[in-house]
Amino acid sequence: MAAGLVASFVVAIDGPAGSGKSSVSKEVARRLGFGYLDTGAGYRAFALHSLSGAALPELLESFDYQISLNPDSQQVLLGERDITLDIRGEVAARAVSAIARDPEVRELQLRDARSRISTCTQSGIVVEGRDITTVVAPDAQVRILLTASESVRLARRGLEQTETAESLKARDASDSKVVEFFTPADGVALVDTSDLNFEQSVQAVIGLVEAAQNGR
Repeated sequence: MAAGLVASFVVAIDGPAGSGKSSVSKEVARRLGFGYLDTGAGYRAFALHSLSGAALPELLESFDYQISLNPDSQQVLLGERDITLDIRGEVAARAVSAIARDPEVRELQLRDARSRISTCTQSGIVVEGRDITTVVAPDAQVRILLTASESVRLARRGLEQTETAESLKARDASDSKVVEFFTPADGVALVDTSDLNFEQSVQAVIGLVEAAQNGR
């Protein structure tokens, strides 16, 4: 396993915004009795933390972030403040892209994700977010690129050719400068959910997990 990871069963899921990776990952973890880690929550928490206006070294030093690994109750804390809802708001969304590209922030989040994987007490963990399959957990037992066509991803979010839709496209362009997420790396399974409903998407991932567990 990569440095910082233990031998528990790790399912790493990457993919673009709107592909369904968060909802599918959470449901897969729930059904398998695994822990669930949304690494994007850490970036959004740091984005909110950065609004204090402090310099980056101070922000890195003072970042106090906690997240539960329970797929049924994902509480996120910044210090003693509950930001579970705040990280999904527009303020965090606007700030996170620039923050996510900073190398020092990415290194902090990398160490944090690996630490949480290593301390998960369940029999396995589903980890989802950017560059999970190639950087955070490249030796995970199951690595999946969950994707869908742009039109499907926009439809799932109830978007049309609006400013919000353009925002999603801009996020794709920005994120792809950091990590390639439309073409799977070697050893990464591609699950295209464009023509799959939610249940079919969940079953596709569980099928890959069961195959790995059975050595197929």
